[in-house]
Amino acid sequence: MIIGEAGQAAQALWGDVLSTGSRVYGGGGKGGQFTMDPQELSAVIGQWEDLLDKIVEDGQKIHSLVAVFDVAPGKDPASGSFASTTGDSIASLLKQNDSMRKYAQEYIKKLKEAQSKTVVTDQDLSGTFKA
Repeated sequence: MIIGEAGQAAQALWGDVLSTGSRVYGGGGKGGQFTMDPQELSAVIGQWEDLLDKIVEDGQKIHSLVAVFDVAPGKDPASGSFASTTGDSIASLLKQNDSMRKYAQEYIKKLKEAQSKTVVTDQDLSGTFKA
């Protein structure tokens, strides 16, 4: 299900990838705003937390590669070069994984802050109707 302008833009960009059961949340706000109901926001947070779990798992796998390629397969220069180049590649991969992990953690933090602000605002507004 595609929702709002953001969903339509994502569908235009990725096509049928989104029709496999994935859902684009939010959109529809006025003047550049992005709106999302609390259930949608909870679902998005859950998706980001699932993604973070996968990123952490990938990081653990990458760390295990470091030990495997720490030693050159032979004593010749080509083997040493292979081990060095492979080590550099694994280090770059680990750095990228760490960057993705930090990004996901910060984004989840911001989403949860937005969620708690939404709950407080909703509670404050609901009090005006109880009088």
